[in-house]
Amino acid sequence: MNKLEVPRKFDRAARGYDFLVGLNPGYHEALRRSARALGLRPGMRVLDLGCGTGASTAALVAAAPGVEIVAVDASEGMLARAREKRWPSTVRFVHSRAEDVDEGQFDAVFAAYLVRNLPEPDATLRRVRELLKPGAPLVLHEYSVRDSLVSTALWTMLCGFIVPVGWLVTGDRSLYTYLWRSVMNFDGATALRDRLRRNGFTGVRSAPVPGLQLGVVHTFAGHVPEQEQR
Repeated sequence: MNKLEVPRKFDRAARGYDFLVGLNPGYHEALRRSARALGLRPGMRVLDLGCGTGASTAALVAAAPGVEIVAVDASEGMLARAREKRWPSTVRFVHSRAEDVDEGQFDAVFAAYLVRNLPEPDATLRRVRELLKPGAPLVLHEYSVRDSLVSTALWTMLCGFIVPVGWLVTGDRSLYTYLWRSVMNFDGATALRDRLRRNGFTGVRSAPVPGLQLGVVHTFAGHVPEQEQR
């Protein structure tokens, strides 16, 4: 399975997705922790990139009630599940690939479990930078294990549960095998911080998310440079 197939695979897996993430203790709290790193305030306009069935969207709502959220995903099946839920009037869902988003500028961007799945992550990060106002933050909530043998072993152990259960629930083994391999092959935390800097973000930092997946999931943060004074 290649990365261009991922949205279609998620279309099929959408019906069981919320059940599967619900089996992960601390999944939603970890998302809320990363969303809080944006420092949101009511009235801000936020892009939730790769929103899936809305778990990251709910984290943003919890972080700052009243923010305007444009939630985007390339999988129509995942968006259909998200739209079935109850949302404040400030939330809007859009079907689009991340690199094709055309919704004006934003005060912040949140992307959970997205960059690893992008066919061209550098090009998409440069597009995200264009969508952000000067000085605005980007936060990624992402798997990253390559810097640590312990984290790599923990991820493989966790996938000993994730792959067969995902296969049982959705009838599709390939998506969950892809999940394991894509994390194993993705940037370590150091490389992802460097990727963000290389694509124009400053003040880049990261921290592992505490809990069961300590060292497996991280919060990455950076911002667009402030506009030059003239």
